[in-house]
Amino acid sequence: MTDYLFLTFLFLCAGVIAVPIAARFKLGSVLGYLIAGIAISPVLTLFSVDVVSLQHFAEFGVVMMLFLVGLELEPRLLWQMRSRLVGLGGFQVILTAALVMMVALLLGITWSVALAIGLVLSLSSTAIVLQTLNEKGLMKSDGGQSSFSVLLFQDIAVIPMLALLPLLALPELIGTEVIAVSGNHAASSAGDHGLSLVEGLNGWQTALVTLAAIAVVVVGGSRLVSPLFRFIASAKLRELFTATALMLVVGIALLMSLVGLSPALGTFLAGVVLANSAYRHELEADIDPFKGLLLGLFFMTVGAGINFQLLFDNITTIFALTAGLLVLKAGVLLVLGNIFKMSGADRWLMALGLAQAGEFGFVLLSFTVGIAVIPAAIADQLLLIVALSMLLTPLLFIVYERLVAPRFNRQESREADVIDEKCKVLIAGHGRVGGITNRLLRGAGFETTVIDFSSAQLEMLRAYNVKVYYGDATRHDLLHAAGIDEADVFIIAIDDKEHITALTEYAVSHFPNLHVIARAVDRHHVYDLWATGCRDIIRETFDSSLRIGRSALEALGVSRDEATQMTREFEALDRRFMFEMAQLYRKDTPNHLNPEYAAKVMELNAEWERQIRMKKAGAPGDGVTETAS
Repeated sequence: MTDYLFLTFLFLCAGVIAVPIAARFKLGSVLGYLIAGIAISPVLTLFSVDVVSLQHFAEFGVVMMLFLVGLELEPRLLWQMRSRLVGLGGFQVILTAALVMMVALLLGITWSVALAIGLVLSLSSTAIVLQTLNEKGLMKSDGGQSSFSVLLFQDIAVIPMLALLPLLALPELIGTEVIAVSGNHAASSAGDHGLSLVEGLNGWQTALVTLAAIAVVVVGGSRLVSPLFRFIASAKLRELFTATALMLVVGIALLMSLVGLSPALGTFLAGVVLANSAYRHELEADIDPFKGLLLGLFFMTVGAGINFQLLFDNITTIFALTAGLLVLKAGVLLVLGNIFKMSGADRWLMALGLAQAGEFGFVLLSFTVGIAVIPAAIADQLLLIVALSMLLTPLLFIVYERLVAPRFNRQESREADVIDEKCKVLIAGHGRVGGITNRLLRGAGFETTVIDFSSAQLEMLRAYNVKVYYGDATRHDLLHAAGIDEADVFIIAIDDKEHITALTEYAVSHFPNLHVIARAVDRHHVYDLWATGCRDIIRETFDSSLRIGRSALEALGVSRDEATQMTREFEALDRRFMFEMAQLYRKDTPNHLNPEYAAKVMELNAEWERQIRMKKAGAPGDGVTETAS
C-alpha cells in the first residue's frame, strides 16, 4: 500500500510542479508532463518501478480521449471526412512506411525487419497531437481536422498491421530466448493476449465475431444506453452516473480487445453513435477528468521510460535518426497536403504536428520482439527514437505557432479594400457585437461604414448584400481613408482586448469631437478604457446578465414590474460605484491584493443589500440616479 501511495504522490507532485511552469512559458501541458517524467526517472529507477506497466495502464487515457472525440462528431460529419480519412490517411501510412523501409534497407537491415520498422514508425501520437490541438484551439481548423483524419486512419491501420507482422518473423530468432525490450515490453505485451474471443478461429469465423462485436457497440449505443442512463439517473446519485460512464467506456474497450480490435477505435465508434444522445454532455463531464489524469500519467511515463544510458552510448546515431524521421514524415505530409489543396498554414500544421512516431509504436515494438520480427537490440534503439520524437513534438507546435503561422498569415492576407464612401457612423468589427449594432443602425435609416479583418466573414456578409470593407481597423491610415475625421460616431467592436484599448486611446486623443463607443470585454477592461478618456463604454455581457437576473427574480415570484425596477436600480448603483472603482483600479495589482478596491466592491454589495432590505421594509430608498457610462 505504501508503495502505491508513494508512486501516486510522486507523479502528482511532478505534474503539479512542471505543468504550471511549462504553461507559464507557453510550452503546453504535454511538454510539461514529459519534462516531469524525465525529472523523476532517476527516482523510479532507484525504486525499480516498472514504468512500462504504468504506461500500459495510462494508455487508457487515449481510449477515453477518442471516446470524447467521437462524442463531438455526428455520423454525418464523419461521412463528410471520408475522402481525407481514406485518401490522406491511407497515403500517409503507405508512403511513410515505404520511405522508412527504403532508408532501413540502405542501412543494411533485412527487408522483413525494414518493413516492420516502416509500419511501426508510420504511426503518429494520437495522445500528444489531439491534446495539443485542443489546448491551442486548432482542432477546428482545416489543419486540425486533417490531422484528426490521419490519426483516425492510423488507429484503423493498426489492425491489419497486427495481422501482417507475424508473417515477417525471422527464422533465426524463432525458438531463441527473446531479450526483453527496455525491461519488460515483451513480457507485458504477451500478457495482453490472455483472453480472446477469436483465438483458434479461422478467417471467416474471426470476421463474423468481429462484425458482431461492432454491431453490439452500434446497436447498444443507439438503443440501450439511453434507457440505462435514465434508470441510473432515477437514483439521483452523481457518483453512480460517473461509475456507469466509466463502465461503458471500459466495457467497450474490453470487448474490442477480446476480438483483436483497437480499444481506442471501438470507443471512438461508440462516441460517434452517442453524439446525438441526450446524455452526451453528462458523459463528457464525467469522463474528461479521468482522461486528463491518465493522459498526464501517460506522458510522464514516456519521459520516464527514456533509456538514457543507451541514448548516451549512441547519442549521435539516435538523434540523427530521430531528426531524419521527423523530416521524412513532415515532408510526406507537406506533399500530401499540397495534393489535397490545403492552405499553407494548415499544411504546415499537419506536417509538423504529425511528424513524430506514436504511442502505438511502444505496443508494436513489444509485439514484434515477442514474435521474433525485430531483434531486441534494434527495438531498444527504436524505442528511443519513438520517445524522443514524441518529446520534440510540443517544440514543433511552438515552431508552428511562433514562426510558421505568422508568416503565412502575412502572406495570405489580402490588401485592404478601397473605401469609396464615407458615412457619419464608422464601425470597427462586424462580429457578434458589431453585426447586431450595424443591423440596428441601418434598419433605423443611418448609413454606416464597417471595417472587418475576416475575409471569410466578409464574403458571407456580401452574399446577403451587407456592405463591409476588408481591412485592419487598428491601422490609422485606413481609419483616415474611411473618414474618421468626418464621422460623428465611431463604434469599436473588434475582439482583441488590447487592440480595443489602443484604438480607443487613438480615437479619443486625436478626434476630440468624435463620439467614441467602445466595447469592453470585462469589468476591468472598463477601467482601462476609462483611463483613455472614453466615456461611452459598453460591457458586452452586462446587459444580458441583467436580463438573466431579472428573469430569475420573476421565476422566484417577484412581479415583472418590481423585477424590472430592481434591475434598473442595481444597474444605476453599479454604474455609480464603477466610477469610484475606476479611480482605485491598478492594472498591475490583483484586485484581491488591492485593499481599497476590494473594500469598494464589498461596499457595493453591502449597499445593494441595504437597499433591498429597506424596500422590503417599505422605507424609501436613496433614489439612486443613473449616470451615463
